[in-house]
Amino acid sequence: MTDNIHWLKDRIRGKGKPVIIDGGMGTHLEKSGVPMDGKVWSSRAILSHPDAVRQAHEEFIKAGAEVIITNTFSAARHMLEPGGLGDRVEEVNKKAVKLAQHARDNVADKSVAIAGSVCEWTSSDDLKWHTPEVVGQSTKEQVELLAEAGVDLIALEMCEQIEFSIAATEAALEFDLPIWIGVSARMHKGCESLSVFSYAEMDFENVVKRLSGYPVMMINVMHTAVPDVDQAIEVVRKYWDGPVGVYPEAGYFNMPNWQFVDVIEPDELAQAAQTWIDDGVYLVGGCCGLGPEHIAALRQSLI
Repeated sequence: MTDNIHWLKDRIRGKGKPVIIDGGMGTHLEKSGVPMDGKVWSSRAILSHPDAVRQAHEEFIKAGAEVIITNTFSAARHMLEPGGLGDRVEEVNKKAVKLAQHARDNVADKSVAIAGSVCEWTSSDDLKWHTPEVVGQSTKEQVELLAEAGVDLIALEMCEQIEFSIAATEAALEFDLPIWIGVSARMHKGCESLSVFSYAEMDFENVVKRLSGYPVMMINVMHTAVPDVDQAIEVVRKYWDGPVGVYPEAGYFNMPNWQFVDVIEPDELAQAAQTWIDDGVYLVGGCCGLGPEHIAALRQSLI
């Protein structure tokens, strides 16, 4: 593999300014008027609204994103097949990368890396799609497709269920691409410590502990509400001594639509990000609910 992201590796190790990534692709598409799918969420947009997907990437790049994440969060087979798109897994994933590449070619005036998004999550209630073995096989297939299409790295996002996260991580490590692990935390009502974002009964620290031993490029606190980020960073640093990034969310999800409620103001995100950077974080951006205006505020604060 040709390494085209030396600059990124250097920056997340503190050589230069912190890296700015994009915001929430799926939620930005929704806010732009693209309908979300009740089974495969934003993935269908790759087929139904490709120009909107490309334009969303372009808007994030113009706002200042130096890494854009493909719209493939819900594009693994364990999402697409129960959603009726099992025969289009290759098409969806490769087209998603091509749209990101076209966006970069169209508007980038400096180096922009493309991260392939992969997630263990599925919206299906069928237990067939809820086993570590299936998620591992599905991840391997998706990572291979993303690698063939030309992504620069793999972003494993919302790692929450330990067995599933381990299966996905080990599958991704079979390929010669840098990997980010994204962990999501939440202080659920009635809990005394952080749980994973989606499951109050699952301990966040245990997930971090189990995943921190893998030889990955970075661990990101992502899809985590801003008030919970500081504590989540502390947990990650307890077990992981490598680079840490942060890209939080704001609002809440009611499948298939994001609810843009109490979304943090762009300048407030920039202020929060500065405290994380002061604490040694070298990558910042946004997840669900946060758009190009948030990324532009981050860029402006880091000039």
